Parts: sequence; C-alpha cells; structure tokens
Amino acid sequence: MPVSVGIDLGGHNIKAGLVQDGAIINRIEEKTKSRHYEPVIEQIGEIAKKLGANSDVPLGVGIPGGLDAAREKALMITNFINWNGLPLRLMIEQASGAPTKLENDANAYALGEGCKGAAEGLSDYAVLTLGTGFGGGIIIGGKVLRGSHGLAGELGHMVVGNDEKCGAGCGGKGHIETFCAADALERATVEKKLHAPGETPDMEKLWKRRNQKDIAEFWDIVLNNLAKGVATIIHVLDPQAVIFGGGLSQGEGFLDSLRPKILPYLGIPYRELLDLRLSVHGNDAAIIGAALCALK
Repeated sequence: MPVSVGIDLGGHNIKAGLVQDGAIINRIEEKTKSRHYEPVIEQIGEIAKKLGANSDVPLGVGIPGGLDAAREKALMITNFINWNGLPLRLMIEQASGAPTKLENDANAYALGEGCKGAAEGLSDYAVLTLGTGFGGGIIIGGKVLRGSHGLAGELGHMVVGNDEKCGAGCGGKGHIETFCAADALERATVEKKLHAPGETPDMEKLWKRRNQKDIAEFWDIVLNNLAKGVATIIHVLDPQAVIFGGGLSQGEGFLDSLRPKILPYLGIPYRELLDLRLSVHGNDAAIIGAALCALK
C-alpha cells in the first residue's frame, strides 16, 4: 500500500505521521516554534523529512485557516503572523523536498474520519471540531466542499449572535466561535466568576459540574448556541450525520445533552433523521486526512 506523510499544523503544536492504509505507522509531535512563516515552514519541512517524505512519498498539510480554491495560497489564517497571500504550498514543497498538497485542517479532519472512522461508509457528512477554536469540514458526494473561492465549510463563522466581535479575528460579528470555542468559553467563565479565585479555567472540570445552578445556566446557553448552528447545518446540507471532535465534545454525556437542544430547531422531517456521532480518530483524524490528500 502507498505511504504518505500527513501534518496537522497548530498554533501550539505540530502533529505529524507517516500513514499507510489509513493507519499512522510512525509519528512526531513538536511545539510550534513561532507564529512567523519562515521558521514554521522550515520546521514542517524538517518533520516531513524525518518521517520519510521525499519525491516518492508525498506530503499533505492541514492548515488552520482559509485557502484559495487551488490550495496554493493562504487567504485567512488568523493565528499566524503575515501568512495571508503567501504561496504556502510551493514554499512547503521546497522545504520538504516532497510533492505537497494543502487542505484546511478541519477538512482534513473530516476526510480522516471517513477513513475507518466515525464517517466510514458515509458520502455526505459534516464535522465540527470544538477545540481552542471552532472548525468545520463538509463532505458531499465523498469530496470536500470547497466552494467557488475555496472558503466553504468555515462552520465556526456561522452567525448565531448579534454584534459580538468574532474571537478568531476574522472581522465578522456574532459568529458561533465567539460562543462555543474553548478560548471564548474560558474568557466567559472568568467574567462570570465560575471558578474559585486564582483557579485556572478548566472546561473539563466545569462540564463535570454542569448540574450546579450557575454552571448549568452557563452550559445551557453554550449548548443552545451550538444547537442553532447544528440545526442550520442540517437544514442546509441534509447530511447523513454530524460528527463532533475536539476537547469539548469528549465530555461525558455531551451528545445526550446536546441532542434535545437541537430537536426544537429542526423541521419535523429532519428530527427522526438526526444522527450525531463522536470522532473515532480524535487528534489523529487531521493527520490521516492530510496524508490522504497527499495521495490524491
């Protein structure tokens, strides 16, 4: 079976693996050296070479942001400095010495879940990654939905609010990332004083305390906003399933808590079709998906 290298680029960590038949057979994880492009591209190239990327072993990279339709340039990468407009694919290809493909990281995650994951056997599904940010990937007819400009599937920028500035720095208002991403939630819990004085915000611990009155009210609002977004996805796309990844989704009873929030927002024909699933591959999904992109 052919092998390829997949890399998941994050603001804090770079996760990578040598992938064969949908399985990671060797892996590397490093702290991201910088938010500037030169040292990061150099680091990506070094990691790829360590895993065996070369002229015969292609490289796929999941990028945390919007890319152009040809997957050559960055259009909206908010967590790194001065990346927008760069010919990223060519730069990474030169650094790694391997044929290189780029894809949005959440799209790569979605592709990874389609390979022996939660979406195995599905042709039409959406993936939401509830981590530091709020990512999304859409697969239609077995292919990534990219849109006419390459920017489709930015599900974290669905509008569920009003004038609240988007925490991802995209310039928009009222986006779901402002209400459901971990960074935004941590800020909100500090403002609401839901932690003991001097305690570091811990969303996992707060989820376990979700039956306490003040904390229950907080999570009710979060889940309600998330439910609006999921219902919108279902009405627009009619997917076979919606799959959740990322830290927030791993809380015990997450889907059981979310499902009843979604149902009232759905039109009657959609309610019996509602299929919510949790990621199988977890953090490995984007690595596997990026490696699959490299082979296409």
